[in-house]
Amino acid sequence: MAKYRAVITGLGGYIPDYVLNNEELSRMVETNDEWITTRVGIKERRILTEEGLGTSYMARKAAKMVLKKTGVDPDTIDALILATSTADYQFPSTASIVVGKIGLKNAFAYDFWGACCGFLFALDTAACYIESGRYKKVLIIGADKMSSMVDYTDRATCPLFGDGAGAALVEAVEDDEVGYIDSYLRTDGKGLPFLHMKAGGSVCPPSHFTVDHRLHYLYQEGRTVFRYAVTNMSDDCALIAERNGLTADNIAWVLPHQANMRIIEAVARRLNLPMERVMVNIEHVGNTSAATIPLALWEFENRLRKGDNIILTAFGAGFVHGASYLRWGYNGSEAVTPTK
Repeated sequence: MAKYRAVITGLGGYIPDYVLNNEELSRMVETNDEWITTRVGIKERRILTEEGLGTSYMARKAAKMVLKKTGVDPDTIDALILATSTADYQFPSTASIVVGKIGLKNAFAYDFWGACCGFLFALDTAACYIESGRYKKVLIIGADKMSSMVDYTDRATCPLFGDGAGAALVEAVEDDEVGYIDSYLRTDGKGLPFLHMKAGGSVCPPSHFTVDHRLHYLYQEGRTVFRYAVTNMSDDCALIAERNGLTADNIAWVLPHQANMRIIEAVARRLNLPMERVMVNIEHVGNTSAATIPLALWEFENRLRKGDNIILTAFGAGFVHGASYLRWGYNGSEAVTPTK
């Protein structure tokens, strides 16, 4: 029986047209550009403002792009995994909506609720499917409409988040030189008090009280989340590097979840990597939750080379955290970017 390795063979992305910059945000809530830039490193974020459009809209835009770029037959896609915390509806799954919209006739699909680690967890799941030999092509998407849960009267959280989607096609190859190599993924369960939405679930269903008291917005205790994120993302990357013989000399790129510039810099310092080898796009898209990693991969695609050692890491509500190691499978500069 052939031994397969999971390889990302194409990327797609989508960010909305509307730009919410720090100047405009400062007219909505008591803040300013210097405060936001100094503390989190964000200048602007993209917001999906069109009425009636949700996470599935951005997800299918990203998915259509990767299908067009790779030229893959949609009928050969075995599965679609959509990582999100902002589903279109309580049910059905947002993944099922995307499957219908992009015409995947032979795929099963489901949503993956892993918060900001969602794409990382989905990639690991896709790799396991492929390495088992059962499936050959899995489409994974990270997409979040964070503006749907942000309180734009809360100066502590509203500058942080934006909307977007990124997609990756993961395929089976018989090549030990490239592909998904290793991962360290964990959920510690400590995070509920520090990062959550107070109402809307089965514990506290929607009611007049929950709406009147603004309980359907993201709640975060920033200092605690920051501390756990720095520690876990840095430790996870160091562990992955150590057990795979990776050093500053042979790591081509590290891609941390784009939550805060200071966290990103801390991860780079732990690996002794210069910032030139760290994928960063937080300045112009903000924190897009499950979409941050695939969006950054998509933006940096033309700089990636076959065989590049890449470490991905993320941290999110739960608390969930982890790091993954892959050897890149193709020269990104040769990828075809479709016209609209």
